[in-house]
Amino acid sequence: MTRTLIFGGARSGKSAYAEQLAIASGKPVIYLATAQAGDAEMQARIAHHRQRRPADWRTLECTTGLAQTLLQASTSDNLILIDCLTLWLSNCLFADTADYPEVGHITPPAIFSQQRAAFLQALETVAGDVIMVSNEVGMGIIPHGAISRWFVDEAGRLNQAVAARCEQVSWVAAGLPLHLKQPPC
Repeated sequence: MTRTLIFGGARSGKSAYAEQLAIASGKPVIYLATAQAGDAEMQARIAHHRQRRPADWRTLECTTGLAQTLLQASTSDNLILIDCLTLWLSNCLFADTADYPEVGHITPPAIFSQQRAAFLQALETVAGDVIMVSNEVGMGIIPHGAISRWFVDEAGRLNQAVAARCEQVSWVAAGLPLHLKQPPC
């Protein structure tokens, strides 16, 4: 079992690189899609990803219950590709559709803590190989507004927690992977 995290900025090539690794594995691939098509722009993004995927990959849509889906789908002879963790995070953080303040403390919905803990535990016990795609959203200036800072902070914490559980971690920029963590040769 190998767990791999691939992260980078928007349109950095991280998903394409993850897909190349999945194909190179030679294993049957199950693609866990976390995006929700809430508007035309997101529908176009989803369509773009669907067009790139090989026809023999099985796709499961998973907007919040990622741990359960991961554990059910993973076997020792397949590969799970999750794209992407930050969309899943967003789904969990904003599951309550509450009005969040632009100033002050934000209390996460209960689903966030439960789903995050379950997912991190699932990574410890998953049966097969897993490749996860995530966005790096914290490299610019500190965003204005409590809700934006909250999302950036939680995305950074999630990436750190996932990377700590992975054997391989790669940063992708301009379509080029930089390997930050690799198993010993």
